Amino acid sequence: MNREEILDKASDLIMNDRAKQHGDIVVNHGNIARLWSAYLTNKTRVNIAISEQDVALLLSLFKIGRTQNGKHTNDNYIDGAAYMAIGGEIVNIKSRNIKKETDE
Repeated sequence: MNREEILDKASDLIMNDRAKQHGDIVVNHGNIARLWSAYLTNKTRVNIAISEQDVALLLSLFKIGRTQNGKHTNDNYIDGAAYMAIGGEIVNIKSRNIKKETDE
């Protein structure tokens, strides 16, 4: 696969199948963030707050980590690109929401 095919496949997954399956990205990543925060806070006894964006970035790193061992698979690159796009969209959505609140 070339970069265009990887990005097209990532886009298709997050805009169609996974969007329908998992729902709103901010809500979904917010749920994961709260669960991970609670787990890490309990485990370390240090208050750790993970954001929706952190979830997307950490999942990207998960996919990057998988490229370091085992057989090559395009899935790691497709999903890594998808998680980065999701993280970027989450930041933009949250920035717009903050701007709306300050404008009101």
